[in-house]
Amino acid sequence: MKAKMFRALLPLAIVFTMVSCSSDSEEATTDKKVVTTYNYNETESKLVVLINDYRASLGLNTLEVINHISYKSEEHNYYMIDNNVFNHDYFQQRSDNLIRVLGAEKVGENIAYNYQTAESAFAAWLSSPGHKDNIEGDYTHLGISVTTNPDTGRKYYTNMFIKK
Repeated sequence: MKAKMFRALLPLAIVFTMVSCSSDSEEATTDKKVVTTYNYNETESKLVVLINDYRASLGLNTLEVINHISYKSEEHNYYMIDNNVFNHDYFQQRSDNLIRVLGAEKVGENIAYNYQTAESAFAAWLSSPGHKDNIEGDYTHLGISVTTNPDTGRKYYTNMFIKK
């Protein structure tokens, strides 16, 4: 009796195991979708202008904004707020997503914390050699997110660059 029940349930167990361990999980599929909408706030829009005006003043190409990059930047801001950290954690995953989804050849990232204006965050980036290198770098597109922590009122900035 037990052997018959085992043989009857074995195919179901195999199918269940194959479906539950599939590499085409919802998370993996969602990670491949391009986010096409993003609502830019005033600070984000101002930073795009500051970055592009600065690049143009140096004779560099201006960077086209891609909403998907801004969305990935915003995800990082929420991660930092939720975890009360300020860092580049999971940069490789964000970079891999931009390579896979947008066809990026190269990815860079600037972050900032607790600056009240776009101008002050931008000035801080220009004062830092690594951040300045990203702003002046060989990139074609960017995304930006500035998110305010609702508990502290402090702003988190993530600016990502890609070359396509």
